[in-house]
Amino acid sequence: MKKRGALANLFRKIMSDKKAENPRNRIKKKKSKRKISKKIDKNKNKNKKIHYISKKKRQKILKKLAKKMPEKKMQKKGGRKLKKIKKAEKAKKSPKKIEKIKKIKKTSPVKTFPIKNMLKKMKKFSHIKKKKEKKKTEFFKLNIPGFDNLISPGVPAGTSNLVEGGPGSGKTIFCLNVGMNACKNGRKVLYMSFEEPEEKLRSHLKNFGLKPEEYEKKGLLYIKRFNALDIARSVEALLSEAKKELLIDVQPVLIPSEFKPDIVLIDSLSSIASAFSGEENRFRIYMEQLFRYLESHEITSFLIRETGNPTHVGATFIEKGEAVSFLSDGIIALYNVLFENSKRGRGLEIIKMRGVDVKRKIVECEITKKGFVVYPERVVKGNYRLT
Repeated sequence: MKKRGALANLFRKIMSDKKAENPRNRIKKKKSKRKISKKIDKNKNKNKKIHYISKKKRQKILKKLAKKMPEKKMQKKGGRKLKKIKKAEKAKKSPKKIEKIKKIKKTSPVKTFPIKNMLKKMKKFSHIKKKKEKKKTEFFKLNIPGFDNLISPGVPAGTSNLVEGGPGSGKTIFCLNVGMNACKNGRKVLYMSFEEPEEKLRSHLKNFGLKPEEYEKKGLLYIKRFNALDIARSVEALLSEAKKELLIDVQPVLIPSEFKPDIVLIDSLSSIASAFSGEENRFRIYMEQLFRYLESHEITSFLIRETGNPTHVGATFIEKGEAVSFLSDGIIALYNVLFENSKRGRGLEIIKMRGVDVKRKIVECEITKKGFVVYPERVVKGNYRLT
């Protein structure tokens, strides 16, 4: 029995040696090692995130972090021992314990490192990027007496606003006051007239005690008269070239390239619409392009529109193919108020203003020697008719 057991053991050893010598088994082992190594490399690459940041940005980020980080984090391993030393010094202990503390100071000195070394060693924070701050919407006040009380906090910058009303309601004077108040605050204003000449507009301003020539010399005011027919012809020519698709910029057509305004006042849209008589689609395409141009350049615009009857009063809303009311961000309506006793007055209403709280009511207003004045507490009362 002993011989049989010895022979069996010898046979097992021989077979195990043969398996080791077999080249196929060797290949399998190598493959398995390779697979394991590849898996390890993949896991390493997953954890590693390469971020390309310039040296200047990295230094700025790390300096800010260094300011925010407390002294405890700026210290190395000896920071914990330093705490123990300070606690022992504060508490009055036996001399043996104090000797031990001194030995700790000698054996484990606390090493602090300056910001330059920290910039080199702190690579963990290289992936941090500055978050883009969202642009806050700017609001500015028109500085027309009483008007700013109807809007809080003011008219948002970069919006397009309609100033509509019938003849004699005070649209032109309202916009002239807006322009002059903006010039006083250092904003550049472009007044585009399609009806009245430049001299007449300047005389209007002088009647209210204003001096437009001073602002023109400073480069804050630019008053110019345009011909609506020239604009209509140029748009037609560009549409024919673009195969009835307005893929152009409004800059060469309407706004002069010499002057870069913050506020544009257009007087009036009705005169431009009359130049496109019988071609309402082209006028609408042109207006869409104009609004896009003003928004992209962050220009605040006030566009005057003449209306025979109030368009936003009554059960029905009628607007000929322009659809300007829907494109605009705000609508300021000026009314001629006709009372029963045959007296006439003026009224003002802010119909809409996107992104702003508005007091929805028809309020009395007047044109005085100082200019346009609004009375926000005087609501139009009695039996009257708006024209």
